[in-house]
Amino acid sequence: MSEPKTTPRIINAKFIFSLPKWNRDRAELTRAQLCFAGRSNVGKSSLINALVNQANLAKTSSTPGRTQAIITFEATFRSGEKNIPIHIIDLPGYGYAKVPMEIKAGWRPMMESYFRGNDKLKCCVMLLDIRRDPKEEELELLEMAEEIGVPVLPVVTKVDKVAKTQRIREIKRIAKGLGLDDHKDLRLVSVPEKIGVVDLLEDLFPVVEEG
Repeated sequence: MSEPKTTPRIINAKFIFSLPKWNRDRAELTRAQLCFAGRSNVGKSSLINALVNQANLAKTSSTPGRTQAIITFEATFRSGEKNIPIHIIDLPGYGYAKVPMEIKAGWRPMMESYFRGNDKLKCCVMLLDIRRDPKEEELELLEMAEEIGVPVLPVVTKVDKVAKTQRIREIKRIAKGLGLDDHKDLRLVSVPEKIGVVDLLEDLFPVVEEG
């Protein structure tokens, strides 16, 4: 008789520190890393909170796009009897129109300094709002990650904002905008409707387990 399937969970998550830029402090991070990137207001904080099963671990800024810091959490990724220590990295949101130009200009150097030479980084979860087209920042992030060799998992958020009959059309539009051959490469989530959160945990656990 086969054993029942165990759903992976992220437990014991807690805030560690916030960095204005990625620097030598990263040497202290010895755990496997999962980072989350996306536009301001894409639902990044809500998704992180759903994944760790905490209501207020990741905070939403009252001034979207202005908090240009790298937020670091530590946690344990558990599946069955396996417990894998991880760090969750909440990268600064981008694409907010009211952000000063100097902050916008600093986004790519900050991302590149985090990605490059970071052998603990196992995956970048890139979030996209189902109602928005991919823009320059998403394409730049994909290009940068591919150049450096960082795996990217595109996740479409807020799918509850679109009627079920329209979702496939919107997902295909996003996949085309990202240059993906198959819209099935995109993961779909809705935190309020609890869509896709468990599936995302199941996708991510093997990534850190193999690392």
